[in-house]
Amino acid sequence: MRRSTIESLSNPLVKRMRLLREKRHRRAEGLFLAEGLRIATEAREAGVLPLWLFLGPEGDAHPLVAALVADTLAAGGEVIDTTAAILSKLSGKDNAQTVVGIYAEPAATLAELDRTAAPIWLVAERLRDPGNLGTMLRTGDAVGAGGLILLDESTDPYAVEAVRASMGAIFTQKLVQARWEEFLPWLRGGPGQLVATWLGNDTQDYQAVRYAAPTFVLVGNESQGLPPEYAAAADVRVKMPMLGKADSLNAAVATAVMAYEVLNQRRR
Repeated sequence: MRRSTIESLSNPLVKRMRLLREKRHRRAEGLFLAEGLRIATEAREAGVLPLWLFLGPEGDAHPLVAALVADTLAAGGEVIDTTAAILSKLSGKDNAQTVVGIYAEPAATLAELDRTAAPIWLVAERLRDPGNLGTMLRTGDAVGAGGLILLDESTDPYAVEAVRASMGAIFTQKLVQARWEEFLPWLRGGPGQLVATWLGNDTQDYQAVRYAAPTFVLVGNESQGLPPEYAAAADVRVKMPMLGKADSLNAAVATAVMAYEVLNQRRR
């Protein structure tokens, strides 16, 4: 365990960690950045501790920060007391929060998922917006989902914006990235009802369907929706009533509506 002080923007570790704002460097390092005491505390409570923990001028005066520091050091991580300017450089925000953690990216695969561990799983295809991704993770946490499966060329879940939007749920939800060609055979290799949100002619009202656990809620790209062949492969296709001028909901909102319908059926 180690605690040190860094006050120079030209410090090699600061330069290295700054690069984690770029996807290619995150992939190369197997690391990602999360800022803020709330997110870091959610991670700690989920049993995930940073490899490096950067603290602002206030240090560990707050009891939650003190607990985070103690656990990070006990786990072999490094705690670094630093300046507000360095925290801003790391996070890319002028008003950076006083805690920035550097974490190892989990390397979860479909084969490692226990589908029976939760009654609900969220699946998103070609999701583009990191805010939507973070919101889906928060929704998954709220409804007790097992996790989020990202299909095809979705946005990077470990981008700073996605991690920030998840409000810590990135540490409580399983997260797997896969291709559709991998996902469908895996799904059909065990129990699981695939429910697609779809605006085709053979859709049912989302409240008219009885959902079977584990339910895999599949939503498509924000602007294009699901490819027809993906929707056709689902066990059931559903839609929500749209009483206004809009013809669809935001992807994260639609996911939340579906997830809570599945949850409420189980509660009833």
